[in-house]
Amino acid sequence: MDKPIAPYVTPWTGESTAAAPVAVTASGVAYADPVQDAIARDLDGTLWALCEGTAIGKPQYGAELHPERQRAAMEALLCACCTQPASRNEHGMLWVLPILDESVDTRWEGVRSAIPPMCEACALSAPPLCPWLRDGHVQLRVREAELIGVLGTLYPRPGSQEPLDPAAFVPHDSPNMPFVVARQAVRELRSITVVTFAADFP
Repeated sequence: MDKPIAPYVTPWTGESTAAAPVAVTASGVAYADPVQDAIARDLDGTLWALCEGTAIGKPQYGAELHPERQRAAMEALLCACCTQPASRNEHGMLWVLPILDESVDTRWEGVRSAIPPMCEACALSAPPLCPWLRDGHVQLRVREAELIGVLGTLYPRPGSQEPLDPAAFVPHDSPNMPFVVARQAVRELRSITVVTFAADFP
């Protein structure tokens, strides 16, 4: 049987984000294994989640996007589904985002997104597959999409009484950046044109 087609950034049951041992010092968080730590850092020194396994089994629609592939698509502005360059026209780059509440919210200017952009063909084919988009989504054209930070696990500083935050947004210019294990790159979308709203796929 042919392997099911799934968006590039979708994780599979054969993959996992490894919870490797970490050490937290006054200078930040690091993997206990120095080789793992070196491999998992980007050019800015941010520590990223370790990914294991292969894209086999079943696609995990609705799960958090695969960290390595999400980051690759977001940094290069590739389609989240097929990795071709994202669609661009005179109104900007194409983004498809879920509508997160029951009302249609038109205040999209400045929204933060961990979902990469899309090409036009995938903007039509992906929503019926994705639980995040199936119940309601918006197509946007975006002229500015700055990388502003990461989503990840934020570790408290040594001696702090603050709890670990497994779902923290940390801006790139934050003093907390050395203490985060990043899982998703985040862009802030500006100069927005709303193209269309859609909902309720069968």
